[in-house]
Amino acid sequence: MADNVNSELLALNQRLLDSIARADWKTYQEFCDPTMTCFEPEAIGQLVEGLEFHHFYFHLGGATAPFHTTMASPHVRVMGDVAVVCYVRLNQSVSGGMPSTSAVGETRVWQKQDGVWKHVHFHRSVPTK
Repeated sequence: MADNVNSELLALNQRLLDSIARADWKTYQEFCDPTMTCFEPEAIGQLVEGLEFHHFYFHLGGATAPFHTTMASPHVRVMGDVAVVCYVRLNQSVSGGMPSTSAVGETRVWQKQDGVWKHVHFHRSVPTK
């Protein structure tokens, strides 16, 4: 049973990441609770609440060059109706004909609401060298 839930959460999380790469606001909103919170580099150390902050970036558009997102070393921990998904997010892209990969550490919290998993919080940080 746990393996099924873990697989479901990893698939949902990948679909969320794909919606971000494509700037697919409709899909992103479907996955996220409207009161979602986060800490991310773009927020410059501030706690962001709600979706409006993220909406700005979606309006900029998705990747124009080939772009691929991978969750490396994912770990899922389910605690009743809450789950934490941790991984290193690898973003592969091509710029000026040259491929490159960037990495960020992410922790995403999902909560089961009315039988549906909703993304309620995330923390994203750039690894230090």
